[in-house]
Amino acid sequence: MNFSHEEIQRYARHILLPEVGGTGQEALKNASVLVIGAGGLGSPVALYLAAAGVGRIGLVDDDVVDLSNLQRQIAHVTDRVGQPKVESAATAMRAINPGTRVDCHNVRLAAGNARALVRQYDLVCDGSDNFATRYLVADACALEGRTLVSAAVLRFEGQLSTFRPGGPCYRCLYPEAPPAGTVPSCAEAGVFGAVTGVMGTLQATEALKEILGIGESLSGRLLVWDALAMRFHTITLPPDPDCALCGAHPTIHDLSAHHEPTPARCGVPEGVAP
Repeated sequence: MNFSHEEIQRYARHILLPEVGGTGQEALKNASVLVIGAGGLGSPVALYLAAAGVGRIGLVDDDVVDLSNLQRQIAHVTDRVGQPKVESAATAMRAINPGTRVDCHNVRLAAGNARALVRQYDLVCDGSDNFATRYLVADACALEGRTLVSAAVLRFEGQLSTFRPGGPCYRCLYPEAPPAGTVPSCAEAGVFGAVTGVMGTLQATEALKEILGIGESLSGRLLVWDALAMRFHTITLPPDPDCALCGAHPTIHDLSAHHEPTPARCGVPEGVAP
């Protein structure tokens, strides 16, 4: 175990866990994760991954901190309103764990850069807030053979799943994006701030489990949470043999069909949450 005395102190509660131990903590130190979006979901994901000792974390977001973000985007503070979100989040992450390398990608994810960004990391966490980006991330991860941990929230509801290479993909769950205007944005329908915290923390937990190879993965399952009823339930997600991305005869072989993501924000498809 190649750790300094300070690192052993920092990660002592992890190392005590038989499922993690020194070997697992070293795996976290050697791992790299790309976080798409430094907002309501990306904030807890990035903070918990840094706190856990993930060695390299990339942040992708081209937005700046706005006062309306602070109700839920806990990586940011009032004094950093107007700063790029990736820089603000990186400041918070480095304050928690200066040993974690943070790569700031202050860009909008697009067809031209998605695969190159995804390729640089072992695993991807998608906390984006629009359908165009979600499909772009899912396609890029599948084409690059990267595990994707994807979450979404709206109002008092959230959902989470893991998409591994060789397993059912995001398009097995939702073959196509819903028609424009059928799902309200967070700006239109609102979102309960703490819901993003819970779902982002669950997302970070799944990412850490994937790196460590412990527990039961959410691959092949969709976790759905209704915060008002305080009820979780899990839906089985079988692979779709006719899936355009991962089926027997795929028709998606690159990202050429993707257009520039629209600014429509943080919708969850209708019919997902109870």
